[in-house]
Amino acid sequence: MQGIGIIGCGNISAAYLRLAPLFKGLEVRAVADMNLDAAKARADEFNVRAETVDGLLGADDIDIVVNLTIPDAHFAVTKSILEAGKHAYTEKPIVLTLAEGEELRALADAKGLRIGSAPDTFLGGAHQAARTAIDAGQIGKVIAGTAHVMSHGMEHWHPNPDFFFLPGAGPMLDIGPYYITNLIQLLGPVKLVSALTSMASDTRTILSEPRKGEVIPVKTPTNIHALLDFASGATITLSTSWDVWAHRHGHMELYGTDGTMFMPDPNWFSGSVEVTGADGATTTLDTASHPLGVPNQDHGGTPMANYRTAGLAEMAVAMNEGRPHRCALELAIHAVDVMTSILTAGEKGEVVTLTTTCDRPAPLPADAAQALLV
Repeated sequence: MQGIGIIGCGNISAAYLRLAPLFKGLEVRAVADMNLDAAKARADEFNVRAETVDGLLGADDIDIVVNLTIPDAHFAVTKSILEAGKHAYTEKPIVLTLAEGEELRALADAKGLRIGSAPDTFLGGAHQAARTAIDAGQIGKVIAGTAHVMSHGMEHWHPNPDFFFLPGAGPMLDIGPYYITNLIQLLGPVKLVSALTSMASDTRTILSEPRKGEVIPVKTPTNIHALLDFASGATITLSTSWDVWAHRHGHMELYGTDGTMFMPDPNWFSGSVEVTGADGATTTLDTASHPLGVPNQDHGGTPMANYRTAGLAEMAVAMNEGRPHRCALELAIHAVDVMTSILTAGEKGEVVTLTTTCDRPAPLPADAAQALLV
């Protein structure tokens, strides 16, 4: 049993605390936050103990610390976790620069520690079904595709949306990791990118309580249109925007030499995956027989599968078995390279060649997924 501690008691911490008991080998024992009152409230809610950050890092019963702080703090907090001699698992994005990623890699290697990173949604039944079909050549060689994540931002529902509109967030670094990580697990690493970026306004007005009416600054692009050239030869158009009121684009489509694949939102574990062949016939893939594709949550009236902490659980098993974990440091750093290179390409108006690469994470078949669950 791996003792789990959580640093950061904001909105996302509730999901981790609620879902961790679904998985074998994990026991969340303590939570911490710079705001001790927030830690105490979350601890009381989920019957764990509240600690100061230093207290949690020094606790003998904590083996892996989950970093759920805001993106700008991810590097410093993950570094402190490693320096305390504990394994780290962090929310996305793992870091905001490649230099930070390489520093964490060197520190983890020197101490013999593991680093894992969200997103883990690509382990879900929908995306694993897509992976299986692609690997089996069901749509032939993937030559192109599109991916769209578009809305009008978080200020209408999040109680403290400030950080979403600051460097380190925006739609690319906040939502982009789900799409880019899934594309990497399906198609492999990216070799170069280009992009156009903009923002509709340099301020936003909070529409949610308790800060309704407060004006906050926008200091990162909120409208990004990118082209990704993969080492496999596939070229993908990726659009991420918080300046769109409505649209009719699908979440993700891949175009192969023998057919087209339509995929659901990679921010969730489930959804419909359809394949249309060269003959025009459309087949719906089986996604619900995968344990991480079984709906367990209502999302606006739609049953959805949410198994966040699957990546953490899989990392814990991989540690015990002495093998690489799927939500790997190399994968997370490459995704950061893709996203930051897109932002650089938009800012400078040039094509950017990536300096990192990674292996595709191993697929997670149904039996391996079932073995993770209680």
